[in-house]
Amino acid sequence: MFLTRLTICAFLAGITLAFTARADTKPAPRPTAVQVAAGVQMVKDVSYIEGGDEAQKLDIYFPVKAPESPLPLVIHIHGGGWMGGSKFPCPIAHMVTKGYIVASVEYRFSQKAKFPAQIQDCQAAIRWLRANRETYHIDATRVGVGGGSAGGHLSALVGTTGGKNVFPKIGGHEDQSDKVLAVCDFYGPKNFTSVVQQAQDDQNVRNIFKFNTPSDPYSELIGTNLSDKAKTDAVSPIHYVSADNPPILILHGTHDALVPYAQSEEFAAASKAKGVTVLLQKFPGSGHGGGGFNKPQLGGLIQNFFDKYVKGADVIVELIPEADLAVEPPKK
Repeated sequence: MFLTRLTICAFLAGITLAFTARADTKPAPRPTAVQVAAGVQMVKDVSYIEGGDEAQKLDIYFPVKAPESPLPLVIHIHGGGWMGGSKFPCPIAHMVTKGYIVASVEYRFSQKAKFPAQIQDCQAAIRWLRANRETYHIDATRVGVGGGSAGGHLSALVGTTGGKNVFPKIGGHEDQSDKVLAVCDFYGPKNFTSVVQQAQDDQNVRNIFKFNTPSDPYSELIGTNLSDKAKTDAVSPIHYVSADNPPILILHGTHDALVPYAQSEEFAAASKAKGVTVLLQKFPGSGHGGGGFNKPQLGGLIQNFFDKYVKGADVIVELIPEADLAVEPPKK
C-alpha cells in the first residue's frame, strides 16, 4: 500500500462568482476548537456530509486570533493506497503560521467503497469548506490542494476534474465549486492504464506489486482488472488533462518502487502539451518518500508554489537543482 509522509508540509479571474454561496446557504456552527501549537487551533472530526459515513470527516486548522480578513485555504489529502492512512496528524498544519487556513480530509477506503467514492468525498469536502467559509475565515476564491501517493493521485484528480461535473456530486452544497487554483502532488499515480507496463520497464526498481491480485491497491480501488480501460481511464488524472487545469507541482523520486517515476513524466508531458503550468521536481535516487524529500530546500519550494498560485504573491517559483536533492538509491 502507499504509505505517505509529507516532509512539510498547491485564474482567480472569472471564477469568483462560482465560489459565491447562495443566500440560503447556512454555514454550520463552529465546534469548540483546541490549541495545537503556538497561534494555531484545530477543530477535529467535522462531518462534511451530514449523516454520512464515519470516514467523511475533516480536521480544520486556523489561527487562534481571528484574522482581519479571510485567508486562503490549503487542503491536505492523505495517502495510504486508498486502503489506509489517516488525516491526523496533518503534515502541513504549520502553514497556518504562513497565512493559510488548513484542512485535512478523510475519505472512504477502497475496502468499503470503490472508485469514484474517494474523489466524490474529496470534492464534497471542498464544497463544504466553501459553504462554511465565514465560520472558518476562509477566502473561498483562493484554494489549493496537496497530498502524497494515493493522496497525490486524488489531489491531481481534484485539479484535473474540478468544476467539470465529471463525477456525480454527493453531500449537498452543489452551489459551491470544487475547483482549485493549485495542486502539489507527492509521487501520486496519474495513469492506471500505463502503470503496469511502466513498472515492468523501470530498470531502477524492482516492482513490489502483484498487479490484478487482492494485494494490488490499484485494481482494488477500481474493483476490477487493470485491463479494463474504461475503468482505468476514469480513475486516471491524465485522462482529464485540459488547458484550464490549475498549475501543478509534482515531486517524485527516480527509484520509487510503488509508483513509477514515469507516471509523473507522462503526466507532466501531457499537461505541458495543453499549456498547463507544470513543475516536475526530480529526486535522483529517492524512493517513495524519504531520501531527498528530507532536504530542507523543499520547504521553500512548496511554500513559494502555494504563495504564488493560491495567495497570488509576487514570488519566483524555481525548481531545486537535482544535484542538491540526489541521494544514494535504495538497494534492490
